[in-house]
Amino acid sequence: MKLGIAGTGKMGAAIAQRLMGLGHEVTVWNRTADKTKGLAAAGAKVATTPAALAAGSEAVITILTDAAAIEAVYNGPQGLLSGNVTSKLFIEMSTVRPEAEVALGPKVKQKGATLVECPVGGTVGPARDGKLFGFAGGETADVARAKPLLDQMCRRVEHVGPIGAGTRMKLAINLPLMVFWQSFGEALALCAPLGLDPNRVVEIFADSSGGPNLLKGRGAVIAKVLKGEDAGATMFDVDSMRKDLRSMIDEAKALGSGAPVSERALECFDEASKEGLGAADMAALPARWMRRAART
Repeated sequence: MKLGIAGTGKMGAAIAQRLMGLGHEVTVWNRTADKTKGLAAAGAKVATTPAALAAGSEAVITILTDAAAIEAVYNGPQGLLSGNVTSKLFIEMSTVRPEAEVALGPKVKQKGATLVECPVGGTVGPARDGKLFGFAGGETADVARAKPLLDQMCRRVEHVGPIGAGTRMKLAINLPLMVFWQSFGEALALCAPLGLDPNRVVEIFADSSGGPNLLKGRGAVIAKVLKGEDAGATMFDVDSMRKDLRSMIDEAKALGSGAPVSERALECFDEASKEGLGAADMAALPARWMRRAART
């Protein structure tokens, strides 16, 4: 297919690499043009505007920073919807609050195009390997149309309801994981006096009821950070994590339930960002707390 991708941050670029590797003709656009250079060198075309991206693509995937970026990229003067997009498929994969996707749906439909939202669980590695977990929202027929493409990016796709439902599910799924990073740091502080090798500690947690699947895939990286070693390429940075956690808290407040544990976790992550860890991989968070506890 001729595919367009708007938003080539870490996840957008990884998804583009995946789709290019499967033989699709991929065109990319990003607000900061420098972020398209690596993909261009790998064979992707580069569009000058979102409008040009949509014009040259059968389907467009968007993975953008926030609701404001979605509004600008879709509905701006040179936005994705500014030209003739009749019958085109738009797959919106940003992590935002449901209201942003709900507001976008009628605008896409009015232009004669199809919108499916599908935020995903997973980081850069799974994105490159096509092993993301997709949470699709949209009409049944529209999701069915998008599913062959979604299946090339995801190991599993769940259609969870209409537009807005996918984003709500993504926020819900990731909230316990966000809080885990802080609680794991607190747990590490408790066992720090034992003086055990970090690899052993992480493996013990991974094999216990207190260890999520995350530790099986990322445990070795966490152990490296605990030992003060280089963790390698950043898969998902602290500042992106903070942005998503704020969306989760705001949505919980809008529903009237609140999220007191998440609010306290966010305060801790805000502190970490102020200390200079904003661009660091989120594996740095538990190590930070353990070291902080050791200093007190």
